Amino acid sequence: MDKNDQQLLQLIYMFHSSAMQGLGKVADPTGKITRNLEYVRQTIDLLEMLLVKTKGNIYEDIEKMIIQMISELKLNYADEHTKVVEYNQEEEAKDKKKKSSHKKTTKKKIKK
Repeated sequence: MDKNDQQLLQLIYMFHSSAMQGLGKVADPTGKITRNLEYVRQTIDLLEMLLVKTKGNIYEDIEKMIIQMISELKLNYADEHTKVVEYNQEEEAKDKKKKSSHKKTTKKKIKK
């Protein structure tokens, strides 16, 4: 493995670790857990672009490693995205319930 291969792997690992932070799976350098799914989506897109652009120019084991990292990020992204969607649906249901309860209370006051 030459210097360029090592640098490519470093770049891929930087993208991967940064995306894992964006998924909230790993703390950032300050120790905080944060999520930024839009950033993760962009990182996955960049890794896929690198895979396409390096096709035939990198060793097979490096290509497999990139594919594995992309797959891992996609699975974790889907998991986190599902959590966000479910949370938002629960919040909407709570809001609807509160509004419905408030309307019933208001109607009772008006009827008196």
